Amino acid sequence: MRHVLTVLLSFAAGVLLMLWMPGRPRHHVAAAHPATMALAPAASVAPEAIISSANDDGEDDWPSQGPSPEQVLYAQPQLLHDALTRLGPRVPGKPNLYLLAFAGDGGEDVFRNEAEYAARLFTRRFGATAHSLVLENNPATLTTHPLADWSNLDSALDGLHKVMRPDQDILLLYVTTHGSEDHTLLVDMDPLPLDQIGAADLASILALHPFKWKVLVINACYSGGFVPLLHGTDTLVLTAARTDRSSFGCGSESNITYFGHAWLADALNHTDNFVDAFHQASSQISQWEKQDKVTPSEPQISIGSGIENQLALWRRGFTPGPAVPFKPAVPAPIETSSTPTR
Repeated sequence: MRHVLTVLLSFAAGVLLMLWMPGRPRHHVAAAHPATMALAPAASVAPEAIISSANDDGEDDWPSQGPSPEQVLYAQPQLLHDALTRLGPRVPGKPNLYLLAFAGDGGEDVFRNEAEYAARLFTRRFGATAHSLVLENNPATLTTHPLADWSNLDSALDGLHKVMRPDQDILLLYVTTHGSEDHTLLVDMDPLPLDQIGAADLASILALHPFKWKVLVINACYSGGFVPLLHGTDTLVLTAARTDRSSFGCGSESNITYFGHAWLADALNHTDNFVDAFHQASSQISQWEKQDKVTPSEPQISIGSGIENQLALWRRGFTPGPAVPFKPAVPAPIETSSTPTR
């Protein structure tokens, strides 16, 4: 009964918020209401309670103790405000890079692991000119990180634009989640009624925010389908697979995806050049896929004519630090099945 009530409450909250914001697109229903309900402090929730499911049949991944879905929805503006406040100060006189990591699927820890690792890697290895913000769906981080949903993505981009120099600084959006054959990203934190994000949706969201220099990394199955709508003169687009192929390395048995492992943990710990890192990662992924005897994912790249010069200017503003080893926030159990697709 408690589970049914929380589902109904969260659905009603979403409908009310949609009505409260008449200027919003119809499909944009995730909560962005001022925080009128306090969120339970993270320290008050036992870790074992956070990671347990809301019921015995595993219907969803909501923690059995801690904040309710409605409390989580209403706390989002404050969580996002706090995350933006924690960004390091912009280094004047040179391009800065702002990473926005988006881990969309709350049902698998691999996406949380990857998003949080990306944030650590960029801020520790690439110096003070690199800043990071993480949006993630995970039952263990409902009180500590803003949700990865349409509303927060839109609001985070708005917040970043206010602290960036749009003519100099670079936005790096790193999305990690499942992808479908119709080029839709999975956005899920059951039982919250979160909207999915398709290729056209993501392009529309980005178009609302006038970032000149962009690096867009879509790590999901069939992610090559995002390239035609995201590419541009001042944009670098990297995807984990071509438009009609799966990518690999997710699932409950994985700590990090193939693409995240190859591009983030391996290549970017040896080079600060995103394009060089992509080519290194593609080669490494191809070797892994041959060993696994799976259909190659064939990661895709689109390089705008202007973005490489701006990235080179950013790289001249810092000396790379030491490698940052990958360490999962939530280690996966020992793998007992074949490599899952995404």
